[in-house]
Amino acid sequence: MTDFQNITLIGCGRWGGFLGYYVAKYKNANVLMYGLEIDPAYQSLVKTRNNGYVTMPENVSLTTDIEKALKNQFIIISIGCQAFRGLCRQMAQYDLKGKRFLLAMKGLEEGTGKRMTQIFHEEIQAEDVGVAVLLGPGHVQDYLAEIPSCVVIDSENEEVKREIADFMNSSLIRTYYGSDLIGNEIGGALKNVIGLAAGILDGLKWHGLKGALMARAPVEVGRLIEYFGGNPMSAYGLAHLGDYEATLFSPHSHNRAYGERLIIGPKFEKLAEGVPTLAAVHALRDKVEMPICEILYRVVYENQDPKEQIGRLFHRPNRSEF
Repeated sequence: MTDFQNITLIGCGRWGGFLGYYVAKYKNANVLMYGLEIDPAYQSLVKTRNNGYVTMPENVSLTTDIEKALKNQFIIISIGCQAFRGLCRQMAQYDLKGKRFLLAMKGLEEGTGKRMTQIFHEEIQAEDVGVAVLLGPGHVQDYLAEIPSCVVIDSENEEVKREIADFMNSSLIRTYYGSDLIGNEIGGALKNVIGLAAGILDGLKWHGLKGALMARAPVEVGRLIEYFGGNPMSAYGLAHLGDYEATLFSPHSHNRAYGERLIIGPKFEKLAEGVPTLAAVHALRDKVEMPICEILYRVVYENQDPKEQIGRLFHRPNRSEF
């Protein structure tokens, strides 16, 4: 049985900080939060016990010692996706036998298009190591207001999936067992990309077009999921479509804000995982038909006129909806 009484949380930002708070308060676990000494969020936790979003309970402690952080059996990771491979290479230097990891990040690696679990297995070959992902809707601000939501937890290992999902379940967060790791990881990553598109529509004040975006984007994302061997219907689950309200409409959404700021300014400076994920998807443009992502890439990366690019979608040949 996994020891869920003593937990490590790697990442002190908005989501990682909340998950540390969550398992400490709602699951009564002793939490060791690991962060980099130069990280402003970690510095804030040391000084005030608050990372700018949440104040930590007494059963949360802090460390910058990665070896100490990896002593616990259950480790939750919530960092920027583009930094994940580097972290895995660092962790692989230590004994990880029998440990369980929960990855609470949503994105694809720029340059390779790899999912987070793929990166994990490429860099870490420890014996009896288990890894699962947590995906789905939910903002820290809403959870702190005690507004409940649902997530999906998925893994290639059925036992690991169910054990972690059962532990993470509470009156605040209802967990579901995933059944398509590929589809859920890709769906979770691409919802951030679609969030960029929603923000651009908000910036243009073309709010009515967001309904069409919500209807057509899962079809497009489903094609990508199918290309990689997943179930295209996973695009309609919690990891993707289920996360649309939190990503396409919420004022707390970084990706929506990034897209909106492209139109109205000033530039959004916080982490928006949809931006590097969009570049990863663009590399597959000759293999999967993804017109929304293609015009989005031209706007975000090539600074092309958003109205003109959206107009291109309306001049595509007519076709059946399904």
